[in-house]
Amino acid sequence: MKPHGPTVGLLHPGSMGSAFAAQLRSQGTTVLWCPIGRSVTSRQRAEHAGMEPVDDLAELLDRVNVLLSLCPPAAAEGVAAQVAAHGFPGGTYVEANAITPQKVQRIAACLSGSSVVDGCVVGSPPVGGKRPTLYLSGPREHVALVEQLFAGTDVRAHPLGDEIGQASALKLAYSSYQKASRVLAAVAYGLADANGVADELLQIAAKRGGSYLTETDYIPKTAARAWRWGPELEDAADLLAESGLPDLFMRATADVLHRWDDVRDTPLTVAQALERLRAGEVDGDDSRVGNRVEE
Repeated sequence: MKPHGPTVGLLHPGSMGSAFAAQLRSQGTTVLWCPIGRSVTSRQRAEHAGMEPVDDLAELLDRVNVLLSLCPPAAAEGVAAQVAAHGFPGGTYVEANAITPQKVQRIAACLSGSSVVDGCVVGSPPVGGKRPTLYLSGPREHVALVEQLFAGTDVRAHPLGDEIGQASALKLAYSSYQKASRVLAAVAYGLADANGVADELLQIAAKRGGSYLTETDYIPKTAARAWRWGPELEDAADLLAESGLPDLFMRATADVLHRWDDVRDTPLTVAQALERLRAGEVDGDDSRVGNRVEE
């Protein structure tokens, strides 16, 4: 039986999702999750965040009235389909992943018995004083519900409007700059390093405030996150094309990220990250990008 007050179900508690759960728990909100098939690391995150485990997805859906989907972008539609298969009538489904507006609209159609709120997170997980913004668009009543859930937390909820897709478009617009800039900085540093002028490049970059070129310690972080960033930038490329804008650069950036696919969440040195970047190969199959999203 669903509760009278808001109870939240969290799908896939990664570093961002578990941090969001901890913020909700700090306000006394009950947060449930389903540990079936999840890793030991996920279980540890959930326990640390104070989340309550349930036996299966059916029980989760029966006991919550708000579902928060924070998962790898490529899995977003599959996660929504699992929820739709069980049914979530009358509930509020917050689709907070970095996907195209068209995908969010498909998810909303798939979950026709639920109220879907389009969301996106800009910023780092809310830990250690960091305060990400959760942008929201969709039905006003349900956007207001989500906004109220995070009142008083380090997650700043920001309504955008009534249209499904606005939040997702904002996220991909930002990602297309921020993440592509990180990749371009890594490639530029790799080029300078390979030709023995890395120190000189950093001296030039240091003269310009806020240049990613000076943040070489972020190159291994970019490599470790490439498995998530690649599909996200592929979605950004799709949105660029649908908007009548050039998408070639964004697809090329995603292709560079795929050279780091095998180092998923693995700590590397700068030298190791650059070596894998140089050693990576890009095949000539035009279907490669789409296939990677589905895998």
